[in-house]
Parts: sequence; C-alpha cells; structure tokens
Amino acid sequence: MEQVKSMDTPMAAAWPGHSAPYGMIYLSWHREEASGAIMEKSVLAAWRRFVEREMARPSTRTGIADMQLLWMQDDVYICMKLLHANKDLMKELLLTLAGRFKQDWERRFIGIVPVQGMRGLRLHAGVAYMGEANAVTYESMLYDGMKQALIHGQSLFAVERSLRMRMFEQLTNQRQLHSVYQPIIALQDDTVYGYEALMRFPQNEWFAGPQQLFDFAAAEGMVYTLDRLARERAIESSRGLNAEQKLFINITAEIMEDPMFTPGRTLSLLKQCGLAPGNVVFEITERSSIDDFGKAKKTLDHYRNQGFQIAIDDAGAGYSSLQSIVELKPDFIKIDRSLIRGIHADPVKAHIVQTFTEFAAKLGSRIVAEGIETEDELQQIRGMGVHYGQGYLLGRPQADIPAAQ
Repeated sequence: MEQVKSMDTPMAAAWPGHSAPYGMIYLSWHREEASGAIMEKSVLAAWRRFVEREMARPSTRTGIADMQLLWMQDDVYICMKLLHANKDLMKELLLTLAGRFKQDWERRFIGIVPVQGMRGLRLHAGVAYMGEANAVTYESMLYDGMKQALIHGQSLFAVERSLRMRMFEQLTNQRQLHSVYQPIIALQDDTVYGYEALMRFPQNEWFAGPQQLFDFAAAEGMVYTLDRLARERAIESSRGLNAEQKLFINITAEIMEDPMFTPGRTLSLLKQCGLAPGNVVFEITERSSIDDFGKAKKTLDHYRNQGFQIAIDDAGAGYSSLQSIVELKPDFIKIDRSLIRGIHADPVKAHIVQTFTEFAAKLGSRIVAEGIETEDELQQIRGMGVHYGQGYLLGRPQADIPAAQ
C-alpha cells in the first residue's frame, strides 16, 4: 500500500489510468465571527501533522486502497481510492469515517493545542462518493467530488444527519420495527380489555427511542412513512387479540393532515389478520398540537364511519389540553402518567383526574389511567370510577398477545 501523500496543489494526476471507485472527505474549521485566516500558522502546522499521522493509521485505512490529501490553507480534502465497488457500503464507510473524525479528531486536536485561537472553532465535515473513473474522466470527477463534499460540509451536522438518514432508511426499508403489547385492564372486573402497541427497533447509536425516531422523521418530512410502517407492524403481530378486545395504536397529529392517510391499507391488513375496525383504537398524542381541528375531525369521521375508535393520548401533558378533547370528542381519554404518579398522596392530581372523569362522562368517553405502578395508585384510581388502567403494576409490555383460552 502506498503512503499517504500530502499536496498543496490539485490532485488531477493522482492515480492516472486506474479504474476504481473513489470517495472524498472534506474537513474544515469554522468560527462564526472569524475574519481572514481561521488558524495561526503554528496551529495550522500542528493540524497538518495531526491529520497526516491519523490518516496513516491502519485503523483509519480499512476499506481504502490508497489516499491523498489536498490542503487549502486550513481545509483538507482527503481523496480515497476505495477497495469495494458496493456503492452503499462505500457511502457508509465515508460517512462513518467523517463522523469519527468529527467526534474524535476535533476533541483530541483541541486538547493538544491549548491556544487562545482555537476557542469557538468547530470542525465541519462533508463527504462525496464519486464512483469509478478512468484516466480521461478522473480530473473532472475529482473536482466534482471536491465541490460535492464542500457543499455537504457547510452544515455543522451534515455528516450526523446523513448517518441518521441511513439508519432511518435501514429501519424502514428493512421493516426492522416491531411492536410490544402492554395490557389495558378493565378495573371493574380486572379482565384484559385490550393492548397498546408500543413501537420498538434494534438498538443503535442514532435513535435512543421511538420519540427520537419520530422527531427525525418529522424534520425530514418522513412521518407518514414511519407511521404507516409502525401501524402495519402493530397489526401484523396482534393475532392473539380476540374479537372483544381492543388494539390501541399510536398515530401523530401531523398524520391526519397527510393526504395519504386513508383507511384502505389498514382495512386490508386487518382482514388478513382476522380483525375488524371495531378492534382498533387510534391514539392521537396530545403532546403535538393539532393546527386544523376542522380537517382533523373530517379525517377522524372518515375513520369512525369505517368502525374505528379514537383516543386522546397523554391527556393533561400536552399543548392543546382540553381543546382537542372538546373538538374531537374521543371515545377514550388516556390520562398521562404524570397525573397518576403519586395520585393517592396528591389532592391536586386527584382533583384533576376526577374532573377528567366527570367531563368524560358528559362526553360519553371512557377514561384510561396510564402509568399505574403501585397498589395505592390503583386503589385511588379505582375508587374514582376510572374505567380502565394501564401500567407496570397491571402488566408489562410483552412480545406477543396471548391467545384467548
């Protein structure tokens, strides 16, 4: 393997005549208030030595046949001849390397160069996969790659965003989501009234849990894709549900404004699984606001006409408070766990939940108390006339719904 080459002039003749896939990583220090040069000369020299030493490490060169560095003052372009022709694999390699450089190099370099001029600097990274080139096309490919990597690296978190998107696509395209099911208990006779489907997925470094995954999907305009898959996976694994039980499925408020949000696909899947719309309750989280109640009611009426029921989730914890309940007139109101925790010792919480219970009776809705974890909480809730309960005391989430005996 050749040594890492470092140049201050363009790399147009780096590997003439070689047909191979190439990649580019761009690294640049940015300071918002900076004018003129970012780094002092002594720091720049140290930065160059640091990069060249790190790029020579065997652990850095995994999947790379050869590489060259092009310096433009304190910016560096790392052109790599890659070992594999698999485009997705090599894109992942470039992003992973750039992400590691940002997380590791920035911290370590600032730590070994304790100078005033480094304060406030952040390392930007961008990548470009350039495919294969021959001696004729290499020069234009090289400069296109530099431009792509430069544009990609303008945002401080470009690499992280790209890595998150790749993980999101892996989770959704490979249908790696699955559901666990937490029982909802009828408090008057302690029978299992139904189950709430809770989304899960393989552990990874980019999404700690479902909320982070949905937040990313919302920012990228991919909520409908994620919501539909979560809904499908919840139904596909619910075959143990009997004809009298309910399956509670979470949907976001934003989904109701999506023109693709229609019951046709859900109805077809229910039929395949031996279920009917009457078995399904859609939970609308109250943690996200509903901008157009008229449109939301029209969508929900469409679903209700098919036989589905509606629940307002996290009541008492969100933005819209009682408005969403009044406007949408849900079949179920699920009281957020923050109001249930310690309710037996908190007269204010007890008063709020009692008010919800009386309000629900006037609307013809039923109450579900979430997050019941102690016997004292259960007895308090039961004594207030709450219809249903959910929480670790009553049953933890489980991989499958037990078949009816």
